[in-house]
Amino acid sequence: MNWTGNLQHIYISAEGGEPMLLQSPAQLIAGVGIEGDRYATGKGTYSKKPSSDRQVTLIEIEALQAIERDYGIILDPRDTRRNLITAGVPLNHLVGKKFWVGGALLQGLRLNVPCRYLEKITGKKVFGPLVHRSGLNCEILESSVVREGDLIKPKTDQDE
Repeated sequence: MNWTGNLQHIYISAEGGEPMLLQSPAQLIAGVGIEGDRYATGKGTYSKKPSSDRQVTLIEIEALQAIERDYGIILDPRDTRRNLITAGVPLNHLVGKKFWVGGALLQGLRLNVPCRYLEKITGKKVFGPLVHRSGLNCEILESSVVREGDLIKPKTDQDE
């Protein structure tokens, strides 16, 4: 796979249900999550069901552009409740793959599934339009500070 993309935005929320706040730079902590985010501190909606695939979530800005184009639905990136907004990154192809976000090494664990909760808090019918393009749930393998504009690229054998 030969691609490069970049990090558009970084969002965290102190607790489940609270607004997502822009955070750049942000500390990605291996095995934990994003410093200050609800899943790193155990205050997320699903924190009672611990799973390494909730350490950081990503969604493509292109998915948001597509639901606007195809369905006329404008969804602000912060309203997706995802942590990292990417551009030029084929997230659906990164399940089981390792990749760099700036200096942080992530592994894609599973595709994110849209939820009705998102419709409830946004007041927009986004469940159907986000099926198969709701993002990627990842584990953080190597810690680093990341910033908006950082390069996102696949991990290669040369990175060893």
